Amino acid sequence: MKPNDENGKLPTSERPFRVFIISGSDRRQYNCPGVDSKSRALMLHMSERLPREWEIDYEDLGNVYARARIQSCNACVSTSMALCVWPCNCYEANHRSEPDLMWDLNMYARLDLADAWAIIGPVNWYGPTSNLKLMFDRLVCMNGGNPREDLIKHKEAELAKELEHLPEWEELSLNHLEGRTAGFFCYGDGGGDELAEDGRPRVLRHKEYFDPEKEPFEDMRDTYGPVVWQCRYGGIEVPDPLWRYVEFGRGKKYSDNQAEDMATGTKVFQEFDKWVDEFSAFVRQKGKVEPGKYRAYGYEAPGHLAEDLKAKWREIKTGLGYPPEGSSPAKQQELGLNKDATLRPKKSEGEKLRE
Repeated sequence: MKPNDENGKLPTSERPFRVFIISGSDRRQYNCPGVDSKSRALMLHMSERLPREWEIDYEDLGNVYARARIQSCNACVSTSMALCVWPCNCYEANHRSEPDLMWDLNMYARLDLADAWAIIGPVNWYGPTSNLKLMFDRLVCMNGGNPREDLIKHKEAELAKELEHLPEWEELSLNHLEGRTAGFFCYGDGGGDELAEDGRPRVLRHKEYFDPEKEPFEDMRDTYGPVVWQCRYGGIEVPDPLWRYVEFGRGKKYSDNQAEDMATGTKVFQEFDKWVDEFSAFVRQKGKVEPGKYRAYGYEAPGHLAEDLKAKWREIKTGLGYPPEGSSPAKQQELGLNKDATLRPKKSEGEKLRE
């Protein structure tokens, strides 16, 4: 059935079971590729195959012209775990300066509402797609992020560093989506028709630069290892049988390996159906998942105009060479480490070098 987000307000025992399917390819026909992805076709196929009594939510992360993209993680956690807020407060929905697809699509709440996630995507350059990696990077906050931004006045680094050392931090830093299940179905084409018989790219002139015997990943499903293990790190169960890789299109031109070719000239849908059925059986037996203490569903970001003004004043003082006393920027400035006092932070290092 279609998802009804209002069911998130019901006790777990009274709401329907819910699955969230994500198509992770960067391709959409409404941008320069001009063609929809294979992962989109698989996503839609899966939504029809799962039990009718379940709520089935799904989303295509493909790039649509002029639509917001998933903003990259700002790595707040590297300053302090307590500066990494759950759900992410680096960005917000419908923002003019920094539009963000994660918030515009309400991804945090939808991931929270689901009992299980099904992630479908191609292998791009020995790894997940850019958009899937961006999504999971932005989910660092689910792994111990700070659910109380009021304690750090929205985004005050010094307060966050203090909070991280207080006893109450242990009660706040939780795996906020723990208990759910994630399945991964990834696929690739073995390089299409780009490889010569010796396993090297045909157009490569410096053959000695590329040793096919040393290529990574004997099992190509391991290309998705970083996001699988991020899930496991945060208490999201990824059973080995539900982490699958399928290859098709090796030796073919990319233009001859589209979704319609996959549907009519391969056995991919048969393999995919087996995976979907195994996914369905596993999550059915496991059952519904109780929500965490601090939910993304129903979350309303607090106003932070005063905090933003204070942060801007901090930025100006730091840019003038007067960072907060005792802060990391002050210590780094004293040691001559980063040379980053400027009132024009948007100016690139390359521009400065060429002045």
